[in-house]
Amino acid sequence: MECFVGPYKIKKIISSNMVELELSSSIRIHPVVNVSQVHLYKPQVEGQKKVPPKPVITKEEEEFEVEKILNKRIVRGKKKFLV
Repeated sequence: MECFVGPYKIKKIISSNMVELELSSSIRIHPVVNVSQVHLYKPQVEGQKKVPPKPVITKEEEEFEVEKILNKRIVRGKKKFLV
C-alpha cells in the first residue's frame, strides 16, 4: 500500500494551513486538506523502476520470490516482514 498518492496540483490556497487540491473525480475525498498532509513531489531517480516482480506460479497458486528480508516485527500476534 502506498503512503502517498499523486502528484496533484494545488488549486487554491485557502489559508496558511489549508489548501485545495485539484483531484480527479475518481478520488472520493474532500479536496481541501491541511498542509501537513501535502508533501513536495520527488520523482524517482533515473533508471529506478517501481515495477513489482512477476509472480512465480507453483501448483496453480501465485508466489513471489523474496530477495532479502530487511526487517520483521510482530503486530497483534502475527509476524510481518519487510522484504
